[in-house]
Amino acid sequence: MGLRSKSSSLKASLTAIALLVAVSGCATPQQKDGKAVAVMYNEVYDPLEPMNRYFFDVNYALDALFLKPVAEMYRGVVPEPVRDSVTNFLTNLSQPIYLINNVLQGDLNGAGDNMGAFFTNTFLGVGGLFDVAKLNTPVEDMGQTFAKWGIQEGPYLVVPLLGPRTTRAAVGGVADYYLDPINYAARENDIDNVGIIRAAATGIDQRSRSIEALDEIEKNAIDFYAAIRSLYRQNRNNMILNGASNSTQLPNMSFDDDDEPVKKD
Repeated sequence: MGLRSKSSSLKASLTAIALLVAVSGCATPQQKDGKAVAVMYNEVYDPLEPMNRYFFDVNYALDALFLKPVAEMYRGVVPEPVRDSVTNFLTNLSQPIYLINNVLQGDLNGAGDNMGAFFTNTFLGVGGLFDVAKLNTPVEDMGQTFAKWGIQEGPYLVVPLLGPRTTRAAVGGVADYYLDPINYAARENDIDNVGIIRAAATGIDQRSRSIEALDEIEKNAIDFYAAIRSLYRQNRNNMILNGASNSTQLPNMSFDDDDEPVKKD
């Protein structure tokens, strides 16, 4: 029992380090004068801002020391077609949890796309290395499901190592981990390394695709913390509403959590 507990703790720690990329998954706004993000600083309920800013600085330092250099090396050494295959494989592994969340949200068409993408790419795409299905299924997580159920998002948080969250999102992330059939199969077969490798690969892959975007935001933002907070919320709104948000549409980002959908006029 003690050995399993230590193994789980190690797994959680390595997963947290690998997913430090959550601090970096933002897209560049259409306006690049810094002021475009300044007008949106107060959108997020952030009663713990002093603590959040402290952990944001910690996460930023760890990203600069570890994750960003590894991501740059990965992108410089590994050919783009191979990197695309890594992204395809990781996305394919996530299709089962996307499917579960689509069912819980009542989106049976989306769930059907998830099923089709998973089986097609698994069997015809060499285990998911190639996106044969071409269905472009969006990310669906328990945080988004909670939002669709009307659960309030709660305070904005910056979690050490893990990055931006909301209370709803944090609970949703835990639920996703235990509901994910891939993680469940690994746990049942005592294959702890699967979770570690998957988390590390996801972190590096996502960080390698957001290097310029984050650098651009940092360069132009008046307040880097507030810019990340605002863009995080916009992106999550867009994901919850499946692209139907009235706010500026942003490319898909690496955050795994959710925010409150914006009401349409």
